[in-house]
Formats: sequence, structure tokens, C-alpha cells
Amino acid sequence: MHAQCSGTSGEPASPPLIAVTCGEPAGIGPELCLRLPERFSAKAPFRLLVLGDRGLLAERARHLGLAVTLRDWTPENPFPPLLADTLDVLHFPLTAPAMPGRLDPANARHVLNLLDRAVNGCMSGEFAAMVTAPVHKGVINDAGVAFTGHTEYLAARTGTPHVVMMLAGKGLRVALATTHLPLKDVPAAITPESLTATLRILHADMRCKYGIDAPRILVAGLNPHAGESGYLGREEIEIIAPTLQRLRAKGMTLLGPLPADTMFTPPLLAQGDCVLAMYHDQGLTALKYATFGQGINVTLGLPIIRTSVDHGTALELAGTGAADPGSLFAAVEQAAEMVARTRKMHCA
Repeated sequence: MHAQCSGTSGEPASPPLIAVTCGEPAGIGPELCLRLPERFSAKAPFRLLVLGDRGLLAERARHLGLAVTLRDWTPENPFPPLLADTLDVLHFPLTAPAMPGRLDPANARHVLNLLDRAVNGCMSGEFAAMVTAPVHKGVINDAGVAFTGHTEYLAARTGTPHVVMMLAGKGLRVALATTHLPLKDVPAAITPESLTATLRILHADMRCKYGIDAPRILVAGLNPHAGESGYLGREEIEIIAPTLQRLRAKGMTLLGPLPADTMFTPPLLAQGDCVLAMYHDQGLTALKYATFGQGINVTLGLPIIRTSVDHGTALELAGTGAADPGSLFAAVEQAAEMVARTRKMHCA
């Protein structure tokens, strides 16, 4: 059972506390976090807590001329008085000074410490959800830590054997059957077992986190033209179609396998509540074209609520003030909506 989906009678005694991790300190994450008070006033029905280095945030605020007050947060006083233009910060010191746009592997552990604290807080019930600013996979690996992305890391930290990465925005939701894999490894990763697990999670979280009683899922084929009756590949015939048929027999509404080049046309999208693409760029190219700057990333299947921005660290923009906070704002709003919805439901 999802920890965040337990039903409750009456309103909770305290507002939901949502943790926001600053991400890569050399990127745009810290300055995006500093702009949260612009969107979320003291009257919001939830509270935000930023996890990061307080000195870095203060320096970046001065550099950019942002009028925001940083207030130290402690677990002993989780809900201090609400003040306008104030950001509550749980301080995690950097290992080395951080300069905008200059990656330093010495700070990789700092980035992971932020994630670990947010996960622990969500698992214990201290935090209602976590929202993540972007991290840089390359510099974490340069520090000697094998890291393929937030999705896989959070799955390991929560002991979740199978999770689903989904991006969403402007009414479009695209989940992935495989995530950060080289293209040559994708076909072998699409098995009846993995596809079944993915579709079950997608179906369950469409109901729990999005409130859709009977989700309609559009499922892409792997090959061009969904295999062209086997002439362009047999994965559709041997794996995807039989799996969909078995799950339809259990009550799921699944359309496919569909040719990916026409799946994102309005007539087909109107027939579904979400899309399942077989690999990263097959689904996310269309999603990011349609929603970039307002899209978000959601990890489905976790025992916690986690949303994120749909973009990277944008090192070239760090420290310039030109980074658009729209995706972070949307990720916070989506997390808050999920918390409110799941608190009213019982999600198995």
C-alpha cells in the first residue's frame, strides 16, 4: 500500500509539508527554488521546505537581486509562522564552493544527501511529498557513484522493485516502459513481465494520484509502424499485443500497440487518459515539444509522492536569472494536488 494514499477522516491537523531539493548547486536549481515565494503565498494550503545549502541560496539571491528572506527550519518546529517572501530552508552544507555553471564532483554527495533526507522524510510521514530540482548525472558518476537518474535512485532508496517514469503537462501524460537505457538495450528490456508491471502501476496511479476511475491507456509499439505486421519487427506480435490482451481480460482499457508516429495526433489522444511509450525519446520528444517550460516529471509506483521539473541543470543559464521557474511551480502544484487527492482516498 502506498504510504501517502491512506484514507483519513476529517482534515489533517497540520498542512502538508512538501520538501523541495535544490539539485545540482552549479545549475539553475537553487535560483528556481528562490523564486518559489513568487507563486506560493503564505495563504497556500500547504507548506514548502527547501533542502539545500543556505549560504549558496543567500549568495545566489544577492547575485540575482531576489528579495527573499531565508529562514532556518528545524524538525522541532516544522510549521513556523507564515511570512510573505520567506523561504524555509533545511541547511545541508556544500562540500566545496559552488560557482554557477561550473560542475564539481566534490559536491555530488551533497546532492545525494538532499535526496536521501527528502526520501527519509517522506517515508516517515514527516513530509507529504518531495519535489526535485534537476541534478547532473554525469558529475555524480564522475564522483564515483553509479547514477542513472532520479527515477532509478528513488526506486532503490525506497526498496521499490518497479517504478514508472511519467512526464505530464497541458493535459498530456506520457509514461515510459523503459527509461535511461541505450537504444540498443531497449528491445531486450521489454518483456511480458516488465510490461505487465508497468501497466499495472500506471493503471493504479492514474486512479489513485489522478482520480481517474477507469483509465484509458494508449500503448505504443516498439518498431516503426508498430512492426508492420511483423515485417519491421516482431516485438508487437510476440510480446506487446499478447500482454495487452491478458490485461484487457482483467479489466484494463488499453488501446494498442499503436504506431508511435501517429499516436500523438489529436484524434488518438482524445481516446486516452495517458500514453505508454516504449522508450525515452519515443515518448518524451512529443511531450517536451508540447509542454516544455510547463511540463513535469512524476515517478509512479513509489510508496511516496515525487514530482520534478522536466528539464536539466541548464548550466549555461545558471546565475543569469534567465531560467524559467514554470516547470518547478507546476511540479509543486501537482505534488500538492496529489497529496490532497490521496489523503481523501484509500489506494491499494
